Amino acid sequence: MDWQISEDTVPSAPVTEADTRLMAGRPPATGAWQDGDPVGNRHFAWLGAFTTERGDTLPQLRLAYETWGELNADGSNAVLILHAFTGDSHVIGEAGPGHPTAGWWEDIVGPGKAIDTDELFVVAPNILGGCQGSLGPASIHPDGDHWASRFPYVTTRDQVDAQRVLADHLGIGAWHAVIGGSMGGMHAIEWAVTHPERVARLGVIAAPPYNTADQIALNSTQLEAIQIDPGFAGGDFYEADPGEGPHRGLALARRMAMLNYRGIVELNKRFQRSWQSGVSPLGHGGRFAVESYLDFHGNKFTRRFDANTYIRLVEAMDSHDVGRDRGGVEDALARVTARTLVVGIDTDRLFPIEGQHRIARGVSTTIHGDDAIVITSDFGHDGFLIETDVLGHHLRTLMAE
Repeated sequence: MDWQISEDTVPSAPVTEADTRLMAGRPPATGAWQDGDPVGNRHFAWLGAFTTERGDTLPQLRLAYETWGELNADGSNAVLILHAFTGDSHVIGEAGPGHPTAGWWEDIVGPGKAIDTDELFVVAPNILGGCQGSLGPASIHPDGDHWASRFPYVTTRDQVDAQRVLADHLGIGAWHAVIGGSMGGMHAIEWAVTHPERVARLGVIAAPPYNTADQIALNSTQLEAIQIDPGFAGGDFYEADPGEGPHRGLALARRMAMLNYRGIVELNKRFQRSWQSGVSPLGHGGRFAVESYLDFHGNKFTRRFDANTYIRLVEAMDSHDVGRDRGGVEDALARVTARTLVVGIDTDRLFPIEGQHRIARGVSTTIHGDDAIVITSDFGHDGFLIETDVLGHHLRTLMAE
């Protein structure tokens, strides 16, 4: 899980009065993209009926996606970029109608960049269960109401299978590269294990081979924060008036998650024990600056995300275990044949570096040996979105012929 948009991944800073004014007004019941909203740069693929691992049938799978560059005649230059938990398809581009935030990997993807759209055809879908155009809980059910609490449980493997259907729809038999960070990295390694013949290059960034008990425990508290909000209404809240939806629980879940996204060093360095205002937080009603920072970003998040989506995507991450029903992690990783880059962040509290080293040891085709590449950063897990110079260098190596 991570912040996944440029506004949120810059180094942490105290909240200003101007920031506070941006959050004036009551938050909507959902921050999801809705049918009828500006499309922006999205394309939509309607992919027919889709059945999940659990056996639930979605009568019409829709994935929203964006593309850059041109697909060559034999379809051999296609690159799949997979976003993290709260991300979307908007990898490149300005904020504007249909896109509340600017592209989240502008320094990595584009003309002449590590993922060079002058040479490559880049595809970035919003994942199944997401809330930025793909089928998810905020989407409209065939009966005309929202899916809401009826949207089924999905796994990371379901999400990869939906991406596989999209690739077939686009006429892409094999990917020149599949690259993802955080939850997107879970999808990337799942792609290379499930469909080794369809992945020539693999980039797994700040992602684990499976979600651990510690990670599942942290996730469970976030889900509880949402579900105990009276505005959640069992997941059927879409008709609620502004300010009456589950925004308090969603904002609290976001605040809890943020503590795992950033590094201890950065937070202590940026905020220390500073106050938000001249009013003392030592019994006089004031606040520490870091408290206001968490509160602001939690409230901001409710204006671009959806509570049911948060739950379904956390459940999908908790399902992640590349070794499930495959003889264990090492047997699964041995299936990978792609030229592979594995990158971790030394201060990552969410997905510690040991997980990336285990992936690197299990894949025989890495470009760097048995240990993952380790990026040194003060920014914790979000370093893969911030340390783009060094990450771009390693991705250029991966993409080299």
